[in-house]
Amino acid sequence: MKDLDHLKLPRAGETSSRFTKEQALAAQKFHQTLPGYSVTRLVELPALAKELGVKDIFVKDEASRFGLNSFKGLGGSYCLFHLLSEKYGWSGKVESFAQLKDQIASLEEKPKIISATDGNHGRGLAWICHLLGLRCEILMPAGSSEERQENIRKLGADCRRTDGNYDETVHEAERFALENDWLLVQDTALPGFEKVAQFIMHGYLTMALETVEQLKGKCPTHIFLQAGVGSMAGAMCGFFASLYGPDVPVISIVEPKTADCVYRTAEKDDGKLHNAPGSLETIMAGLSCGEPCSVGWKEIRAAASHYFRIEESVAADGVRVLSSPLENDPRVLSGESGAAGFGTAFELLFHKAQYQEEISSLGLNSESVLLFFNTEGVTDRKNFLKIVWEGAFAEKV
Repeated sequence: MKDLDHLKLPRAGETSSRFTKEQALAAQKFHQTLPGYSVTRLVELPALAKELGVKDIFVKDEASRFGLNSFKGLGGSYCLFHLLSEKYGWSGKVESFAQLKDQIASLEEKPKIISATDGNHGRGLAWICHLLGLRCEILMPAGSSEERQENIRKLGADCRRTDGNYDETVHEAERFALENDWLLVQDTALPGFEKVAQFIMHGYLTMALETVEQLKGKCPTHIFLQAGVGSMAGAMCGFFASLYGPDVPVISIVEPKTADCVYRTAEKDDGKLHNAPGSLETIMAGLSCGEPCSVGWKEIRAAASHYFRIEESVAADGVRVLSSPLENDPRVLSGESGAAGFGTAFELLFHKAQYQEEISSLGLNSESVLLFFNTEGVTDRKNFLKIVWEGAFAEKV
């Protein structure tokens, strides 16, 4: 039995003009003013590429971003910059982190920030709020990692777990924000909060722009993007479709089988969003989302053509392989969510005989250049060691 499901759906419609190189340059310009900003590495894995029968493999490694172990600080910081500029009429006057901090310091009553998270987004938001001197409250779903919760608290945010799953926790944060006049910074694109999700997605474009600059003219033929609500995947889809036009790479979207809202939406393809039911439980905590982002879905539908939902073992294999490089390939330390896209391609190419149909459909061959985004480092050390040392989640279903 296969450890993943595959759906091919030809691209339909056009991406918006909201995720272009110009927007990416604007986001990068702001991010460059943040304390600790530096370009994260783009890792090339030639030995693994040879082993798997493709031309080259590149991994954009976000583990070192702002010292937060994930890319999420890009979205929260840029969103907050725009939300506060709009709220207080600072647009055009405030262009840098230092200017933003000075303006906030002059306020008699400072805004309060709230969000829901499985870990990475909340940590990124807590970090920027700490730097700006803002109160921040983060809600986490039941069963969240203690290590991830503690990392948020270390940055000065109030952080508590709810009794619900991720989507229920998002709605709890939304209700609190509306009832208490707090700012909700969330990428689910809830009704009335679509602009918030778009600002977060614009922040992610810095990661895409850096990647293109680091590729130095090399064009990937295939991009694998993991999706929770689909905001990161949507931003990348919009950006690469805008950049490459008709030559856009083959883009695949990857989700856990237990939290497959984007896959379900693609499968129905009826113009509506479709949620994933149940507890959404998965080791891919950052992808444990049941409600797709409407802003992200539009970009995904227009640019992606393949959708995968995977077993836990596929992500776990991705973690193991990235942490155990061949020959002189560099080592990449990844969390389960960060390795989901890579793990999917590895599953297909390492078990070629089992996936001939999928490989043919994707057009994977010896000339393929694969691009992945390791969106998180090791955010739960205990689980990482279980996977790498003890072989957890290695069983094939």
